[in-house]
Amino acid sequence: MSTLSMWTVYKNPKDYPGKYVARLFEVDGKGARPTGSIIITDELDDLRDILAFDMHLTPLNRNDGDDPVIVETWL
Repeated sequence: MSTLSMWTVYKNPKDYPGKYVARLFEVDGKGARPTGSIIITDELDDLRDILAFDMHLTPLNRNDGDDPVIVETWL
């Protein structure tokens, strides 16, 4: 079964107040599962630079129904 990796970016999550955090999720036919991989930065632009330039990922806008702390998702 194929697995899709995606990074979800959060602003000010409860476990890292005042930070931007990207968490890696693995998605397959059974749903999305968080992994232990995270990236933590003070600035959103720093996190976007890592995801875009270092990891060569593409951003997707958040959905209206997402938790308010979710900024965007990267594939």
